[in-house]
Amino acid sequence: MLDDISPLSDEIRSLIELAVREDLGDLPDGEKKAAPRLDRTVAVSIPPDLLATGRIVARREGVISGTALMSEILAYYDVRLKSSILISDGNIAKQGAVVAEISGPAGALLSAERVVLNFLGHLSGIATLTARYVQAAKLGAADAGKPAICDTRKTTPGWRTLEKYAVRCGGGVNHRMGLYDGVMLKDNHLAALRRSGGDHVSLADITRKVRSQLPGHITLWLEVDTLEQFQEALPGGADIILLDNMTPRQMRQAVVWRDDRKSGVPLLEASGGVTLENIATIAATGVDRISVGALTHSAPSLDLAMDFIEHA
Repeated sequence: MLDDISPLSDEIRSLIELAVREDLGDLPDGEKKAAPRLDRTVAVSIPPDLLATGRIVARREGVISGTALMSEILAYYDVRLKSSILISDGNIAKQGAVVAEISGPAGALLSAERVVLNFLGHLSGIATLTARYVQAAKLGAADAGKPAICDTRKTTPGWRTLEKYAVRCGGGVNHRMGLYDGVMLKDNHLAALRRSGGDHVSLADITRKVRSQLPGHITLWLEVDTLEQFQEALPGGADIILLDNMTPRQMRQAVVWRDDRKSGVPLLEASGGVTLENIATIAATGVDRISVGALTHSAPSLDLAMDFIEHA
């Protein structure tokens, strides 16, 4: 998992710096000082020569994500802070398990504690919720490896790269990263296209025209919300047809019609109203993918804490 975001991009480094800056308040622009960066409480209460080791402990079981950021975060506070990762990203931490240890000056460790836990808690929460959806879908899936559980663009502004990384840590699959690496024709796009070309223009014709203008490596999605639209669109050459807010019965019928083509394409993706309670039923329809906005916009933070274990 570490290789997926290492080396860290400038965007991720800027996000970390922002988090440190909003907590400490006066971090110089674009700089990491060689001298320790300490908060007000630490500066007036903790002896500068006091050393300590802190353990990051999982208060609840979950899938870990974000340990790849720890060294970068700690360097803002004191380059003498050193971390040891005991449970790496993508692995399960049982309740009470030690995820990582950080050793060095006690004051800097206390100053860095919340920012470290904020990143790890948020990303591990997404990874944990994703893993729950993946496991729940397997209960209904007839074929091993299907369906893929996908995220969406419903991400926290500025956090998309990290949140989608956390989805991968939980066993999920990334949808397009943004508007730049895929094409999705949704209902409003289709309404605009049909208005310009006339209502008689079929979904298949629209899809063929768009596909002809795209490089081969760019994925083309087409969203439909009725079986009539699906039949109309099926021969158009979309890579993925998104079945929006369809019932399980409708999804099963769409799978049958797609399979009758004997080509395995397009892939079919269920979307809209997906919950942990109904995802097994959706998976049982035979769709290839299920997209779930909740993975990123509704995941609770995993309960992680830091416990001091020694002073020297």
